[in-house]
Amino acid sequence: MKFQIGDKVLILHSNEEGEVIDIINNKMVMVDVRGVKFPAYIDQLDFPYFKKFSEKKLFPAKKEKKYIDDIKKEKESVAKISDGVWLTFLPVMDTDEFGDEVVEELKIHLVNRTDTAYKFVYKLIYFGDSDFELKNEVHSFQDFYLHDIPFENLNDSPTFEFEFSLMNPHKNKADHYEASLRLKPKQLFARIEQIRLKGEATFSHRLFEKYPDKLVEDKVELGNLAAKGHKVYDAKNLEPPRSVVDLHIEKITDDWNGLSNHEIVSLQLKTFEKYYDLAVAHMQPSLIVVHGVGTGRLREEIHEQLKHRREVKTFVNQYHPAFGYGATEIFFEY
Repeated sequence: MKFQIGDKVLILHSNEEGEVIDIINNKMVMVDVRGVKFPAYIDQLDFPYFKKFSEKKLFPAKKEKKYIDDIKKEKESVAKISDGVWLTFLPVMDTDEFGDEVVEELKIHLVNRTDTAYKFVYKLIYFGDSDFELKNEVHSFQDFYLHDIPFENLNDSPTFEFEFSLMNPHKNKADHYEASLRLKPKQLFARIEQIRLKGEATFSHRLFEKYPDKLVEDKVELGNLAAKGHKVYDAKNLEPPRSVVDLHIEKITDDWNGLSNHEIVSLQLKTFEKYYDLAVAHMQPSLIVVHGVGTGRLREEIHEQLKHRREVKTFVNQYHPAFGYGATEIFFEY
């Protein structure tokens, strides 16, 4: 290994100096440059000694007189770009017995590129069961290391679920916000191949761009709206949005044995509409609706409604490791 932890290094493409803080593998290290940590390939680094030596002069240059008009103004500092909260994946490569590069694991970071600090609850889920859970905080324009995942586990389509809340609550902002990402093996392999071809070290997925505002109750006559056919909810009892909604009747109510089939489907559709509206109000990127297989009546009713919703970009009913063919995933476009 050319470098060791603690070595001072020169970033060749930016001509900046940093320090090695971790060894990822025999081709990559983690570098810290003025508090910013990022992975870098070893062939993109060098020791800074030659640069320092080449910049030294045997005889000091003669100082010339400078006038106030000749002094250049300092460049203004570059503003940080606020573009949301991201989940970033760093594939850790190694060489197998045949000399081919293979991915051993993924290092996962939560990256906050906003002006706001957040508390978060993170869960890694396989087949509907939580495999890993973490509660912590991520500050403004900082990243947080979550954990590593063995590469072979990605064949199980893991789901990464987050619940965010503000470290400094604001009366006009939502109490909390849910976001999730499910990695499909085929998509994952394609992303890794893309960053290989581009010579990049990581790929990312944005969880949200802006933290949502709190739902404001309009000062209107609710009775008149209800009479006109509008959906009206009691704000005091309004539940937070969900990323997954289970419409099995036993999940909705305990007192369902005496209900007719028509009453059951009506209650299921009412629950679907409620959490659909909450998802749209909070500008969720997607929503999974678990309707079961059964006769397919509930699924067909939901699909028919989705065809006429302008916020729906697309929806799919395909095999899911946790729900089989009994769930529809809705993707929104605002």
